[in-house]
Amino acid sequence: MSRSQGLSLKRKRPDTNAASQPLLDAERVLYDLIRSKEDMGIWTRDMKRETNLPDNVVTKSLKALQVKKLIKEVVNIQSKGRKHYMAVEFEPSKELTGGAWYVEGNLDTEYIKILKETCVKVLSKLKVATAEGISESINKTGLCATECSTQQIAEILRALVLDNEIMEVRSSGSGEFSSIPIGAVCYRCTNKGGLGGGGPKIGAMASIPCGVCPRITQCTPDGIISPKSCAYYAKWLDF
Repeated sequence: MSRSQGLSLKRKRPDTNAASQPLLDAERVLYDLIRSKEDMGIWTRDMKRETNLPDNVVTKSLKALQVKKLIKEVVNIQSKGRKHYMAVEFEPSKELTGGAWYVEGNLDTEYIKILKETCVKVLSKLKVATAEGISESINKTGLCATECSTQQIAEILRALVLDNEIMEVRSSGSGEFSSIPIGAVCYRCTNKGGLGGGGPKIGAMASIPCGVCPRITQCTPDGIISPKSCAYYAKWLDF
């Protein structure tokens, strides 16, 4: 299954026709239990505990249900060694799969890398933008094979901030921030070349909140506006 197919899957409505297939008593008990867990599925040990069926009966019944295409084995990223099953009409919840960043239980590092590079390229072009703006730009231009949600892009941007590829700033509402509401969280590249493209470096002051603060000229050590009382400066120091 491709990533584009995987990300577009939605939970299906329960297929009532599936339960009409002829099943042995043990198969019916297990199937009803598995189906009742919907998109969370159930671990084999929990099945045995809840049904009190012998191990060999559970193993045989699960195989039969799979052959009849009523259940499927799914990967639980939190416990990959455990056999986890759910009814075929449900798609695994994000709690099991890890969400968009995982494919078949494995972290999709290549996809994350591509998204990081794409975000930096877009941000380098826009100069400064919010997570919503970057997400909209990426989806409009089709730079990625799949549509990305604002939440996904926000997670990538947070990772890029930690990597020191970009920085998080607050909009002043003027200049390059004129299209962004005052105080809104936005992002800019740490160097104008983006991804080490050889462009001129932004001044050292731009790496701290003071560099984009619209009231920096009024900031004094003992004044009303002061580094001592500045929440953004304190946050930067903690970082």
